[in-house]
Amino acid sequence: MLNVGFDNEAYLKTQSEKIAERISQFGGKLYLEFGGKLFDDYHASRVLPGFEPDSKIKMLEELKDTAEVVIAINAGDIEKNKVRGDLGITYDMDVLRLIDAFRGYGLYVSSIVLTRFEGQASALAYQKKLEQLGLKVYRHYPINGYPSNIPLIVSDDGYGKNEYIETTRPLVVVTAPGPGSGKMAVCLSQLYHDHKRGVKGGYAKFETFPIWNIPLKHPVNLAYEAATADLYDVNMIDPFHLEAYGKTTINYNRDVEIFPVLNAIFERILGYSPYKSPTDMGVNMVGNCIVDDAAVREAANAEIIRRYYNVCCQVRKGIAEPEQIYKLELLMEQAHISYKDRKVALAAVKKAEETNAPAVAIELNDGTIITGKTTDLLGASSTMLLNALKYLAEIPNEVNLLSRMVIEPIQNLKVNHLGNSNPRLHTDEVLIALSICALTDYNAKIAMEKLALFRGAEVHSSVILSQVDMSVFRKLGINLTSEPTYQTKKLYHG
Repeated sequence: MLNVGFDNEAYLKTQSEKIAERISQFGGKLYLEFGGKLFDDYHASRVLPGFEPDSKIKMLEELKDTAEVVIAINAGDIEKNKVRGDLGITYDMDVLRLIDAFRGYGLYVSSIVLTRFEGQASALAYQKKLEQLGLKVYRHYPINGYPSNIPLIVSDDGYGKNEYIETTRPLVVVTAPGPGSGKMAVCLSQLYHDHKRGVKGGYAKFETFPIWNIPLKHPVNLAYEAATADLYDVNMIDPFHLEAYGKTTINYNRDVEIFPVLNAIFERILGYSPYKSPTDMGVNMVGNCIVDDAAVREAANAEIIRRYYNVCCQVRKGIAEPEQIYKLELLMEQAHISYKDRKVALAAVKKAEETNAPAVAIELNDGTIITGKTTDLLGASSTMLLNALKYLAEIPNEVNLLSRMVIEPIQNLKVNHLGNSNPRLHTDEVLIALSICALTDYNAKIAMEKLALFRGAEVHSSVILSQVDMSVFRKLGINLTSEPTYQTKKLYHG
């Protein structure tokens, strides 16, 4: 069981205070580029035990009377139907999801910006759809030679061509459905237009990771590199901060590389640069709220190993490059850990070898490891789930939570009417069946009451699971990894 290593309440207070302080620094107007996930930041909650997945949005909620949200989306990503890997939905649909989520917290979404707009047909159709929903939409255009051609960028033919976003509140949060959406360019374009209009304003950046005031090779920062292996981000000491202040702080390569350009743009727009380093631009207070370094180190090391397994599976599926595996192996070496440190993985593989069939293991929050094997009635994930529920509910192992007479009619439905070739019940089917049985069966009832105890548990499968099982584990708050192999030799796995 992971110990709490992060003070979430202190974070909410200090982070909102820091942003308010930065607003006042620029005369009451701040464009805040918000990187990473505003909602459902499960990476942060995994590596910083105690960090709530919705902490950042709750922090903004405290500033909602002074804040508005602008969402940027790359017109090219609309054209390509770019998909969020974690949610499985396109960027354009995610914008609508984000708007609903912001509104749910009482935050005002003032507009959407189509960045790198070049008349794409799908982007035009999307703009029409948004406007029909009553949303304001603006267009920003590509600039030749961006970001190095500074004279052109900071001119009427550069930022000047972009449509000016009408904003009314002191804090303008600029966010996006994913990387490459042009958030920074939106902020700087607004600074240019504001300055021409005589409006004072400033820019700041919010990135949770890497954490600037913990060591470069701290497992939490290494875990960030692991999470962004596909982007090839590299954490590094901020050389500009070291030169300006003689202090070592941590940033990452893209921000360090772009800083001289940003500096020059600030000087062109404002007549001076408000920052001496990329670290100066940030407002992140996460590092100040770590209360148990050992706990967050342990959690971050576990995350690096999970990322390793996930990348191995992605390579097996053909959606990631083998070089990403090498990077994760290097990160594990730097953290002095190994994939063999994942006890639940060893248990699943051992069970699979013993049964000569797919197996799944779970490590519960009390450290107990429970396995599940493949049977003629149930998949290994389903067997494990029922075994774990029996343990948590203190039901004798010999008791069947679901009888054969309950399972077989469902199998008949799947195979004979719904066209499934696999008769074994998936986890969602098992849980639905168990919830129905709970109406009349006491054991099923008390087992269902223990589902919440799965949150934070670790699961490993000896084979790559179906999307159905992966989705159920994710919804239960379980951290899942798999061996990079399929159960069958089929070319299509659905």
